[in-house]
Amino acid sequence: MAKLRAFNIAASRRRVIKNAAVFIAGIAAPAILRSGPALAAYPDRPVRLVVPNSPGGISDIVARLLVVSLQQTMGGSFSIENKGGAGGNIGMGSVARSEPDGYTLLITTSAFAVNPGLYNSLPFDPFKDFVAIAELTTSPNVFAVKPELGIKTMKELVALAKAKPDKFNISTPPVSTTPYLAAELFKLREGLPKVATVVFAGGGEALRALLTGNVQLSLGALGTAHSHIGAGTITALATTGTTRWHDLPSVPTMAEAGFSDFVMENYVGLMAPANTPPDVVARLEKETLAILNTPHVRAKLVQSGFQVEAKSGKDHMARVAKEVPMYSRIVTQAAIKKL
Repeated sequence: MAKLRAFNIAASRRRVIKNAAVFIAGIAAPAILRSGPALAAYPDRPVRLVVPNSPGGISDIVARLLVVSLQQTMGGSFSIENKGGAGGNIGMGSVARSEPDGYTLLITTSAFAVNPGLYNSLPFDPFKDFVAIAELTTSPNVFAVKPELGIKTMKELVALAKAKPDKFNISTPPVSTTPYLAAELFKLREGLPKVATVVFAGGGEALRALLTGNVQLSLGALGTAHSHIGAGTITALATTGTTRWHDLPSVPTMAEAGFSDFVMENYVGLMAPANTPPDVVARLEKETLAILNTPHVRAKLVQSGFQVEAKSGKDHMARVAKEVPMYSRIVTQAAIKKL
């Protein structure tokens, strides 16, 4: 009986040790995750990609294409959660505070680089609270009007806005976006203080305001407006890119239209909370870059008005490090009140 009792105690101890090892493995540092079976299990439950904007905008368009592809290549379940508000800060802040386990990711835009210079306080630190997975796309902004307005150039636009400043307005996405900053900078440089900037929750809504005739000018990402430009429902006057867009050869850049030093592009990136296991980040980076280099995915993104970047997380953070101070200077130059 004593031997049996000793055997049971030893077995019980072995079970405790085994269960403890399983528990530790579940929360272990990346060294554990480097084992083949553990990494192969990811994702074994639904993965959320938080888009900190409303549906229909630049980040939402890219995110939905990416989700479908990730689900096909990695298995598991990937879904989009639109969590807009406060210029993207609500969504970005929520991801910064989420569990760093690879199951909550962030689809981010240039607001990530703009907001540090625009807001007095943020619910996240762009350099400490996130790890970059990849840079997905870029897209210039585009000044667009309805054909019925009867103008074809930016110079004609300025003349009309100066003639009727009280009856002319501009729709943009939230204040934390490059279109908003571009609109304010444009008004400042051209002496149009009375032209109202009408801010919407997302790029899709800002464009709809133009399509329905509620505003005379819309300024937003080319990716959002591209199909409408092609269909002729809106007229593109100029883009804020460095060169003309490949399938819009008649649309000049702002520099070509006579407005120097006016390059303001949007980017879409994929990020995870800081301290997400490096192997999970590395796998997501590898799969994402492979997806972006797939011919049919690249073609679809280009057709929708995006330049495919397919850059590593390291390269993406280099952009963020460059643009955070750049946009802070623009906020100061345009005398935009901090929020």
